[in-house]
Amino acid sequence: MNARFVAEVSSNHHADLERSLRFVDVSARIGCSAVKFQQFKVRQLFAPEALRANPALFEREAWELPESFNAELASRAHELDLEFASTPFYRDAVALLAEHVDFFKLASYQVPWLDLLREVASVGKPVVLSVGMATVPEIDAAVETIRSAGCEDLLLLHCISNYPTPPELANLAAIETLRTRYDLPIGWSDHTVSPVVVERAVSRFGASMIEFHLDLDGAGAEYESGHCWQPDGIGEIIRKLPQTVSNSEIEDFDGSGALGPAASEEHERKWRSDPSDGLRPCLAERARLSAL
Repeated sequence: MNARFVAEVSSNHHADLERSLRFVDVSARIGCSAVKFQQFKVRQLFAPEALRANPALFEREAWELPESFNAELASRAHELDLEFASTPFYRDAVALLAEHVDFFKLASYQVPWLDLLREVASVGKPVVLSVGMATVPEIDAAVETIRSAGCEDLLLLHCISNYPTPPELANLAAIETLRTRYDLPIGWSDHTVSPVVVERAVSRFGASMIEFHLDLDGAGAEYESGHCWQPDGIGEIIRKLPQTVSNSEIEDFDGSGALGPAASEEHERKWRSDPSDGLRPCLAERARLSAL
């Protein structure tokens, strides 16, 4: 089967419009269906306690995508027959992005923030939700919130919220578990940069979408973390995947299929958006940081 490939630009754009447009162009060239950006502001993403305890977080203000870029990025994407998507990380970003995006993407870190999920869903556009490190009750609540707010086109992405993710922790069988439980299309948000993992997610488990982090040249802000693909590597997979046959003996990455946080994700769970105000980290972790 064919899967939609979505290039996640993340923070690799350098807040430079020409570089950002190059991401759109390259995404089209390598065969993607969509290109995705993130709309965040550091001071509306992290709680004051986190910023005081970790002043280096302010350096990420250089990673913010200027709001004014969206119109031109969306226009370029549509000229190239790409869908344009973005993740709103603050409430005002929902209305800002609504006129430009073909679908909204919500991150795993936002799963507990039901107010944001409800607001995004109420726009009436398709929604893609990553459910990494979430418990089953949390996923249940998120899916019900999005559906009840009027979204009729919801896709879930299985992922492991480690950057990078060791391939042996991918637990790809959870794709089928999610599909069975929610009767929704399910995809894979890749942090492994492993061709075999991506190919198996599609050919063995029928992933409807593959989201992957893209960098152009190894100079992106997140490239050194080890979870970003470069164009030639992912482009080859996209070209060959329709002819790829599932390799049934390669089961190292399938896992148990059980839903719920992996042990490696426990630290990241503390840094999710708190349901009370949408800021990171959760209130308990903020209290710990304040006591330091």
